[in-house]
Amino acid sequence: MPPRLHCFISRLGKPLVFATSLLPLVWLAWLAWRDQLGANPVETLSHRTGDWSLRFLLLTLAVTPLRRLTGWNGLQRFRRLLGLFAFFYVSLHFGVYLVFDQFFDWRAIVADIAKRPYITVGFAGWLLLIPLAVTSTGGMMKRLGRNWQGLHRLIYLIGALGVLHYLWLVKADLSEPLLYAGILALLLSYRLWWWRTHSATATRSTR
Repeated sequence: MPPRLHCFISRLGKPLVFATSLLPLVWLAWLAWRDQLGANPVETLSHRTGDWSLRFLLLTLAVTPLRRLTGWNGLQRFRRLLGLFAFFYVSLHFGVYLVFDQFFDWRAIVADIAKRPYITVGFAGWLLLIPLAVTSTGGMMKRLGRNWQGLHRLIYLIGALGVLHYLWLVKADLSEPLLYAGILALLLSYRLWWWRTHSATATRSTR
């Protein structure tokens, strides 16, 4: 990579990714202010925030494979930020359900989580994201040491729960959730291939 481009990305990369990641929220706020969220605004907010939650989860999972394929190690600096935005949009998604759909009716919420499988797996995914968000700082990485990497591998399970949540939610057109499922399967397959290849290489080198 040219030195000037590397310097530009180092200085402005994260602010640009941060600002770009806020655009879906800004767009939703604009639609709400213009009263253009459709006949069912709560459903629109729920679906849009849910879509962006899954997209950011997949983007987070895509960073390491893209870094390895392109050799651009600078991509890794955006992984944590994208993961935090995944948590942010999942929390918004849950917040829409909590505030506008259930109106803080905790009994109804608990019953809903227990009764509807797609809500159960979605809620489980959100809960699993909390420790990842809390331990995303450099300080927590140092404190946890090797355990940090093991904890953050939960992102694979969370991605699967997010896709399953979407698949069980949709009743008619499955094309979009199946697309996300295909992307997730591709990303996880690549990681499995990488792990097996490099584990075998490491084993041969120690003989």
